[in-house]
This record gives sequence, C-alpha cells and structure tokens, in this order.
Amino acid sequence: MKTKLFATALFALTAVAVMFYPMKQSTGAITPIPIDPVVVPHITNANERPKVEVVFVLDTTGSMGGLIEAAKEKIWSIASNMASAHPAPEIKIGLVAYRDRGDAYVTRVIDLSTDLDSMYASLIEFQAQGGGDGPESVNKALFDAVNQVSWSQDQNTYKVVFLVGDAPPHMDYQDEVKYPQILNVAQSKGIVVNTIQCGQNHSTTQEWQRIAQVAGGNYFQVEQGGSAVAISTPYDRKLAELSAKLDDTRLYYGNAEEKANKQRKLEATKKLHEEASIESRARRATFNASASGADNLLGENELVDDIVSGRVDLDAVDEAKLPETIQAMSPAVRQKVIEETAVKRDVLKKQIQLLSSQRSVFLKEKVEESDVSKDSLDVKIYGAVREQARVKGLSYENEMAEY
Repeated sequence: MKTKLFATALFALTAVAVMFYPMKQSTGAITPIPIDPVVVPHITNANERPKVEVVFVLDTTGSMGGLIEAAKEKIWSIASNMASAHPAPEIKIGLVAYRDRGDAYVTRVIDLSTDLDSMYASLIEFQAQGGGDGPESVNKALFDAVNQVSWSQDQNTYKVVFLVGDAPPHMDYQDEVKYPQILNVAQSKGIVVNTIQCGQNHSTTQEWQRIAQVAGGNYFQVEQGGSAVAISTPYDRKLAELSAKLDDTRLYYGNAEEKANKQRKLEATKKLHEEASIESRARRATFNASASGADNLLGENELVDDIVSGRVDLDAVDEAKLPETIQAMSPAVRQKVIEETAVKRDVLKKQIQLLSSQRSVFLKEKVEESDVSKDSLDVKIYGAVREQARVKGLSYENEMAEY
C-alpha cells in the first residue's frame, strides 16, 4: 500500500474510532579544560527538536530513604514538566547513585537515555543503606556524572546535573579528584550543576552553595524527605490501565541483537507495571502520551510507527526480522494488523491525553486548596529547568509544575 494512501486511511479510521469512544564503577583523573564562552543558540532547522539531558546525582545512604521514595514517585511528573516546553524537546535522563567507601558501592551509573522505563526500573531497585559517618563520596559521584556519562557535544543541548544529598563531600581522600577541578570540566562541556540539599546540615550548606556557584547553577534546600507533592486523583487507576494497553501496541523488529535489546526494555516496562504505584504509572501515562514521551514509549525499531511514518516499507523487511507474532502471517494480514494496531494506539493516546487534562485540572484545584509547599523537590527542579533552559531556546509557559 502506498504511504500516502495508508496515511489517509489511517486518519479516517482513527476519526471513526474516536467517535465511537466517548552501572558501572569507574576511576581516573582529569585535567581542567579552559571554559568556553557561552553561545546563545539559534534555530537553523524549523523541524529540529531541542534536546534536554538531565543527570540526577543521588545520595542513597541510609538517611535518604524518604527522598529516594519521593524520587520514585515523582520522576515521571518531573519528566512531564521538562516535556512541556515549546518546542517539545527530546529528553534524556541518567542517574548516578552514590554512597561512600566501605559501603556496598561507591557509585552506580545509569547512562543518559530516552528509554526512561529502563532508567526507572533501575531507580526502583535503589534502597537507602550505608553511610552514617558524615561526609560521602560526592566528589566521585560528580566525577562520574561529568566524565562517565554520554553527554551530547552539541552546544545547543541543555545539559544539567542535579546533585541531591544531605552530607558534604569527603575532601580528605587524597587519591580523588576534588569538585573544583571536576566543575571546570563540567563548564567546558556546557553542563550546569544545581545542588539540592536535604535537611539542614551546616557543612553541607556551605559546600552545596559553593558547588552551585562555581558551576553556574542554583542551590536549593528541601526537607529531609524532599517534601515532594504527590496527590492521588480519581483518574490515576484508569490512566495506569490505559498506559498498559498502550504499551501492548508495541511491535519490535530487527536482528537478534536488536530484538534482545528491545526485550530488555519490555521487561523493564513489565517491572514498573508490577512494582510502581498506580499514581506513578498514571504520571508515566501522561508523559508517554506527550510529544516528548514518544521516545520512551516506542524507541527505535518499533514496526508500527516505522510503517505508518513511511520510514520503512513492510514488504522490504526480512521475515526473520519481523516480530514473531506476525511472521507466519500473509503479507496482507500483516498489513491489516499494522493498520489496526496503529488505530488502536492513536485512540488510546487520545484517551490518555483527555484524562490527563482532567487530572491536571483536578490537581491544580487540590494544590490551590491545600497550599502545598513551594519548596518541594519537584517544584525546585522545574523552576531551575524553566529558568536555565531558556538560554537554549526552550520556552516553558506554565508557571506551576505538573504534579
């Protein structure tokens, strides 16, 4: 079937359907690099998507239990806040979890990726343990965030680190690169470092403020548990159900290695459906139905999207590379399955978008009624992103964060 005809038919089918539905660990040293002047970006291609790369550097020692649980609940709304920019950006998120020498690990690095499902599946594994002796391996965590993560070399990309913890760095480890030198390298790469202090440790305050000042970022202080605003709504359960159905529309193809990679993504998705709260899954649904969320929902080698977009001709795909579920089908039946799946996906996304809008109105009213803290973790993060990303051509019109 010709791409144009297929697209027209798909649009018609969709309209009808809607009518009828009311780690790794690392070592090493670095040499400071001179800081380049800031260059304000300009749009060279109207269709080019801006890019946002965010790495959370998170203290996972025993005192951070409340904050870690808050992060598990709010990471999807944080992603949705980042996705609300104009134009809709490509969003990559990474994570560096840290403790201290003598603990189960010093750092664990999850690289930047648009596959937020896999990142989240790793995040929900983290538990607060260890520590207890004051300073932690903050320097090693920052070093890994700056040097062991696949940052874009594009100067127009908004690159940012959020250092979140409650204890100052060990400055007495003689074999460790210290943060002033690390931050020089961060600046040379165009990486902004914001610091979020949990609790009120005076030593931490001094170091966190200095780190933010040197790195061109902001310093924030939140309660020990993060004070993240997590409100349940009447729409959450239905959104979680629709999200699972939307996930089931994915058909991945490719060689054995590509299929294995996608199988790991599917397993990560299954894990979050089994272990994440209903509210968290509802927030994920909202993100996945956004323009930016498509990168996480589908990723690469998703057959339905590739066929509908015209990037791939179904007849040109080797049978062995097709999803096993459709390999034994005739070409005509395969085409029909693709068309029906595309329509189903479109309907599900529209349902999620409608419920997400209703949920947003509900949350806004609840937030205004309860006068929730403006010093919560998610609000602070959104405020920093909203301010800093403007330099990279991103416009965030919403003054209030999405909860």
